[in-house]
Amino acid sequence: MEHYFATVARGLEGIAAQELQHLGAQDVRTDFTGVHFSGDRALLYRVNLWARTIFRVLVPIREFACRDADELYREVQNISWDTYLSPHHTLAVDCTGGGNQVLNHTHFTALQVKNAIVDQQRLSQGHRSDVDINDPDLRVNVHIYRERCVLSLDSSGTSLHRRGYRQAMGVAPLKETLAAALLELAGWNPELPFLDPLCGSGTLPLEAALKALDIAPGLFRLKFGFESWPDFDEPLWQSLRDEAEARCKESLPAPISGADHDPEVLDHARTNAARCGVAHLVRFDVTELIQLEAPDGPGILICNPPYGERLGETKTLIELYRTLGDVFKQRFKGWTAFVLTGNKELAKNIGLKAARRIPVYNGSLACTLLRYELY
Repeated sequence: MEHYFATVARGLEGIAAQELQHLGAQDVRTDFTGVHFSGDRALLYRVNLWARTIFRVLVPIREFACRDADELYREVQNISWDTYLSPHHTLAVDCTGGGNQVLNHTHFTALQVKNAIVDQQRLSQGHRSDVDINDPDLRVNVHIYRERCVLSLDSSGTSLHRRGYRQAMGVAPLKETLAAALLELAGWNPELPFLDPLCGSGTLPLEAALKALDIAPGLFRLKFGFESWPDFDEPLWQSLRDEAEARCKESLPAPISGADHDPEVLDHARTNAARCGVAHLVRFDVTELIQLEAPDGPGILICNPPYGERLGETKTLIELYRTLGDVFKQRFKGWTAFVLTGNKELAKNIGLKAARRIPVYNGSLACTLLRYELY
């Protein structure tokens, strides 16, 4: 049994913990922006392949006291890096955390760790790994909190929110991991129709389709970090991929659709749908919000309207929020609607009483997921 740490968006630790338990993780324990868990190598691979709400799976290899740069360098040198890395493999080091008065600059801290590793290689083997920040063979994560340091190997490589299917994006796209979490927070299940009336490049409908069709989001990725590790078990990985591909369903139990007034952004959505093989199943309509008609319900509606932060000033968005409320009241009787907003003043213009308010972070922005029961 190995100990692992999944990094997640702030506020979604509980959702991620449930998902990890469902995937077979043991000793699951939430932390700030992360979840500790245990399992074997098959679980490590399975979580990377199947997890919908987490960013990365880290494998901690050493924890130690760390008061300054010299102590950090010495402790990193005490690790036998030839176990994890040969000089012909590339390397990258990421640093997170804070609260240390000396090691308070993440770039400098990452540089110290990189120097300690390559200096050891140069001394013991005569040459060293090159740095590749985009696609390294080994990505090392350094987490400093006050005077403690945890060194981990990043098994995911790039963040797992980058599924690989979304090449085309509109402005201010929702991360795939947050979209998947919103579906969980809304209590949506694939037996219910799903609609996003402001779908942009289609992230919410596409994440709903992947869930409904039991498609592992990791199937679209070209590579995971662990595939470059010396102990990579290729037969095990291939068997897990084969199992995932065999589970994919061919039809949706209920309609999934998206709408937007912008035909160009819906072209992005259709391109993304094609990339994940669901273009023939998910419907995207060019529709002005005021003209939107509800599919046969009851169902779940989730949308992420602009907050006035990046996509326009608050005054110009008041009418959009008012229209949302009017369309909900007039055409979506029997549905449950969810609106993710980072602007409480704008949200008041929906003109409906929220049955529930769920705090959610969209990146660093504190937001609220508002639930409306449309009787």
